[in-house]
Amino acid sequence: MTRIDLNSDIGEACDHLPVDSDDAVLEHVTSANIACGFHAGDPTTMQRTVAAALRHGVAIGAHPSLADRAGFGRRETDISPHDAYALVVYQVGALAALAHAAGARLAHVKPHGALYNMAARDPVLAAAIAQAVTDVDASLVLVGLAGSALPAAGARLGLRVAHEAFADRAYEADGRLSPRGETGAVIDDIERAVVQAVAIATRGEAVARSGETVRIRADTLCVHGDRADAGEFARRLRAGLFDAGVDVRAPRQAGATAG
Repeated sequence: MTRIDLNSDIGEACDHLPVDSDDAVLEHVTSANIACGFHAGDPTTMQRTVAAALRHGVAIGAHPSLADRAGFGRRETDISPHDAYALVVYQVGALAALAHAAGARLAHVKPHGALYNMAARDPVLAAAIAQAVTDVDASLVLVGLAGSALPAAGARLGLRVAHEAFADRAYEADGRLSPRGETGAVIDDIERAVVQAVAIATRGEAVARSGETVRIRADTLCVHGDRADAGEFARRLRAGLFDAGVDVRAPRQAGATAG
């Protein structure tokens, strides 16, 4: 049976983006990537989101970002590998402490936004992030864009890695995510997103914006928690995967690998 994880970026409440759908999303996903305060969230929100994930039996992961609350962590900036290392250690360590206080442990780390995209194509930055995760806790799963520099860097250090794909983001012919500013980069229609997710999970492929078929290896699929319909999207995506015979499990059980 095909197995895959269903993850969501949550705990992203902040002044300009209140998020009310986290509990609805957590009913259907298997992993939660919790904002660590640099692009969204704060200590109280992090604590509350850890508790919510525990109530729903969902694996807890850190979602570290560039320091960019005004831009929601989606603006690329120059950052040295040294600074990226410190930034990731700081954020992952903070969430790990809150999880420990709640009687839980982190399961994974997934960078957010611009940091995620930069690490996908920059092997030096990816190596710094992977080293940071290793030094905090070498048992953590490192989540990165499928086939990119980030999971490759994690695998070189012996980390377990999860190659991530997206149900509601369009792909380019070379396997990159379509830039958010491009027409059609975000798939708003739930049914289209479910069809893409099932194709990725069962056949390892998606149709690029150009119409070409793109091969995608995926251990985990992302549900964006900041969608207006995030709860309904997560419900229908989980149902669509079930109907296709896909077993949905968290990364430690769903095929995350050391390569």
